[in-house]
Amino acid sequence: MHSEAQKSALSAAERWLVGRITSLWDLLTGRPVSLYAAAVLRIGYGLLYLVFLLREFPHRDEIWGPGSPWTPALAHQLFDQTGWFSVLALSESRAYFEFCYVLALVTSGLFMLGWRTRVMSVLFAVAVTSFHGRAIFMTDGGDNLILLMSIYLALTACGRRWSLDARRSRLKAMRAGETTKPTKPTEPTQSLFARQLLDARTALITVVHNCGMFVIAAQVCFLYGSAGLYKVQGASWGSGTALHYVLNLELFRPWPALSHFVDEHTLVVAIAGYVTVLLQVAFPFVLFGRLKYPVLAMLLGMHTGIAVLMGLPLFSGAMIVADAVFLPDRFYTFLPHLCRRVVRRTGSRRPAPGRAAGSGTVPAQGGPGVLGSKHRVVLPAGRNDMTLATEPPSAQVPPKNG
Repeated sequence: MHSEAQKSALSAAERWLVGRITSLWDLLTGRPVSLYAAAVLRIGYGLLYLVFLLREFPHRDEIWGPGSPWTPALAHQLFDQTGWFSVLALSESRAYFEFCYVLALVTSGLFMLGWRTRVMSVLFAVAVTSFHGRAIFMTDGGDNLILLMSIYLALTACGRRWSLDARRSRLKAMRAGETTKPTKPTEPTQSLFARQLLDARTALITVVHNCGMFVIAAQVCFLYGSAGLYKVQGASWGSGTALHYVLNLELFRPWPALSHFVDEHTLVVAIAGYVTVLLQVAFPFVLFGRLKYPVLAMLLGMHTGIAVLMGLPLFSGAMIVADAVFLPDRFYTFLPHLCRRVVRRTGSRRPAPGRAAGSGTVPAQGGPGVLGSKHRVVLPAGRNDMTLATEPPSAQVPPKNG
């Protein structure tokens, strides 16, 4: 009897485990997940790196070019130790460097727009890794995250939403639907092997995309979790004085007056430090509930403060874009409806063109004796406004007494 109970419990556990594995496999291979989030990552990181390259355009030679203090010889020595690679180190010619820089600008722009995204995602990853490796000590930490995300995005189907590729596919499908006429069913032109090959390709793309999105989410969780746990070990974060020291670093004070103003509010600065540590440590544990939405909103405010107070817009922008991976597709599909609703409400509150506000309560203007005139009309005894309105103007003037 006891053995039968154990067998039934074991079989129930096995069924539960098999069910969980089956559901996870269906999630991995069923359909691509978070397509809108992948599109946001593509647009965000493409735009960030494009703005970054444009901002550093006047200083490109000092950072990555042949005239950089980090010379190509030093870069090759570092490559021999780390195994890194950069296309910028293939030649020390200035013309070659300018060509690579322009190509990186074009690649970033086309990747952001989603034109031939499969090819552009690979070229974008090569451009980011090449510029990062050429002068690894010349830029801030924001490009480290962009470097990782550019590699991960090359594995995803980030061009299926909000892209030129998606628009081209939609127009092609519309043209195909218009030109197709109902005919009698015919034999399929594709062979069984071709259909199986197409299905295998679709399944492979789906699996690689889902794995890429999972790696991106895991990377962000590890980043926040490790940063929070590292802060917990520091005495300044435990005492609430860490942000005070950060606000007084000369290297990270683009607006000294603003930093000094914020530093004067010691209680607010201490609370912000504790909230920062709490958000980063708790972030991986609130992703599967509605609590993640206020947490993401507070992280947005935190990164905005870092960008303004510490002068790290690239790092803050990279983190804000990375946080978008945790927003579901229904959130992004709801945004256009919300925008249209706001525009509709705003338009309904505005007065119609050529009509002043409250014009419906103002009577029309006319000449003397006309209904609605500015002139005051005295009604005689026994007369009402209906009879007055139907009589000619001469009959509407009351006779004088006497």
